[in-house]
Amino acid sequence: MNSNHYAVLEEKAKEIRMMILEQIAVPGTGHVGGSFSAVEALVALYNGIMKIDPLDPHMERRDRFVLSKGHAGPGLYAVLAERGYFDRKMLLTLNQSNTNLPSHADMNRTPGVDMTTGSLGQGISCAVGMAYASRLRKDGATIYCMVGDGEAQEGQVWEAALAASNFGLDNLILFMDYNKLQLDGSLEDIVDMGDMEMKWKSFGFDTFSVDGHSFSEIFDAVHEAKKKTGKPKMVLLHTLKGKGVKSIEDIGFKNHSMPVTQELIDEANMELFGRSGMKWL
Repeated sequence: MNSNHYAVLEEKAKEIRMMILEQIAVPGTGHVGGSFSAVEALVALYNGIMKIDPLDPHMERRDRFVLSKGHAGPGLYAVLAERGYFDRKMLLTLNQSNTNLPSHADMNRTPGVDMTTGSLGQGISCAVGMAYASRLRKDGATIYCMVGDGEAQEGQVWEAALAASNFGLDNLILFMDYNKLQLDGSLEDIVDMGDMEMKWKSFGFDTFSVDGHSFSEIFDAVHEAKKKTGKPKMVLLHTLKGKGVKSIEDIGFKNHSMPVTQELIDEANMELFGRSGMKWL
């Protein structure tokens, strides 16, 4: 990837943030903070990292992505819509009656979603199973999974990590959205996870630590991870919850789930694009 490509992705990330806000504005409240912090990783995965075909969501031998922190569904939905898995206007049905875009990701409803998630800790176990199945089929797929740092307080996360390491699943690349905040406070104040990088290394993962809002660092980490064999991989994404709009960033963990008004949308448009009144859906 070159600098011009990264510049295109940076503009795309801004657009995705606006699409997240506009869809959440329909129900009036939703998971903004953790959707925003994951934007760059999601954009990178679906725009250059993963082997996919939006016109054939069930393509054999495709790479797969599991959003273990399933409450960040609005972020994933925006990226899928932007890539053409479904019409952008469908985003305006978020969490509405009979929607195909529920609050948490659902593989049975949403084109492009590879695994239903939402009960924290379970998505990574599914990803481990998918990676093991892929190896048995010898289909050449890479399985990607994004885990929340607060989610990592769930014991099932570490059971899955042990299994991945035990089976040497080098076709599994995990991302952690390491924004150090969770639903009702800081990670450190609720359950201090210690040195996260050393923790994953101790569980047998090749571990990479990057700026989770830098496309170049994300792409480089995945490139290096794919060159290593014999172990599963963890890319620690150091992120800022609510990244992209200062007033959202400034309220800290309170942006985990928050109201979205037209005033906030106008403010975000002005900050990201220099003018208000723009529509993205």
